[in-house]
Amino acid sequence: MAGSGLPSLGRVKLADLVPSEGLPSDSYKLSVSTLSQSLAQYSAAIIQFSVSDGALLRSGLDSARLYFHQRASYPAPDIVHSNDPREWCKTSGYNADPQLWLETYDYRPGITPLEPNNMMEFPPAGLPDIFSVLGKAARDVLDAISFYLNLRSSPFTEILDNVPLRNREISSSVLSVCCHAKPSFQGAQHHNFATQEDGQLVMFPDHEHQVDKTLISVVKSDKPGLHIKDFQGRWVLVDEDLGPQEAIVYPGLALYQATAGYVNPALQRTEITNIQNNLFGRCSLAFKLMPKSTTILSCSEMIAAGHGVEPQFQLRVPVDDFMQRSHPIDQLFNRQTVQSFNFHATPDGPWIGEILVQGL
Repeated sequence: MAGSGLPSLGRVKLADLVPSEGLPSDSYKLSVSTLSQSLAQYSAAIIQFSVSDGALLRSGLDSARLYFHQRASYPAPDIVHSNDPREWCKTSGYNADPQLWLETYDYRPGITPLEPNNMMEFPPAGLPDIFSVLGKAARDVLDAISFYLNLRSSPFTEILDNVPLRNREISSSVLSVCCHAKPSFQGAQHHNFATQEDGQLVMFPDHEHQVDKTLISVVKSDKPGLHIKDFQGRWVLVDEDLGPQEAIVYPGLALYQATAGYVNPALQRTEITNIQNNLFGRCSLAFKLMPKSTTILSCSEMIAAGHGVEPQFQLRVPVDDFMQRSHPIDQLFNRQTVQSFNFHATPDGPWIGEILVQGL
């Protein structure tokens, strides 16, 4: 990597990532540069919301804790998540994955009822507003990455959901309200992966390495525990030092495909240490910006901007096929000619006017 890089995850104010007409402001260019460099080094960045939006997210986490706390200790077999790839754009309501010690409530506009079907069980509160706030943040981050890559404005509009959704449309994007490792969440048998980090034994669920198939993911948690592998292969606890208005953002496989491998997806895992001392587990709000199932992933925008595109990315891929297909992690991260957007450092800091590409 050129230059010294960032000593830790980059922090940007979401308000500074909102584009405006005319020439880009200095604050916009600096924020885009910080965001992009952080994604290149750490596959993640920290975004800061407004005071009011931060309060909404914290309220949502409070509601999530109460929702999962009042549920039965272990879910019935009919609501244990089957991980059927054909259902990727249809998930809604409560699901559970015992292997990951994970419970989720998926809010998907167009299919998730706004009123509870069972008067004995109310879903987490404020989900439509939280969906809107995190969705706009994800789109602003996506546009900032497009600016850095010198793509045209809003190049991914054709593969994204309409804003707002039209009549009878179902959102491809989803807001997942999650609870990891609630102590009362007892399965038949749990297998854990333990690793030694900084002299302490840290526990992770089996099958702990994950890559989201999203364009962009935005996650706000009530406790630290999200680890993402950086460009040097080190696991970094990315949400250890978050402020009350801050959340983590990271790219997924769909963006990796749409940018011809220039934006690497985040390899992540979630820590479940000290769960016995934690009454509520670890709750989080995870917004996943997804492409529409009926569209095509192609690198035409990258080619139009003059970027070199390797042969495997030149094929147009139907989104629905892409989401159902398995993507071996070792093939993604062990490519010998991996391309990524990189950064040129000057005495005045990161320079946004040049993109260096590794492996070309």
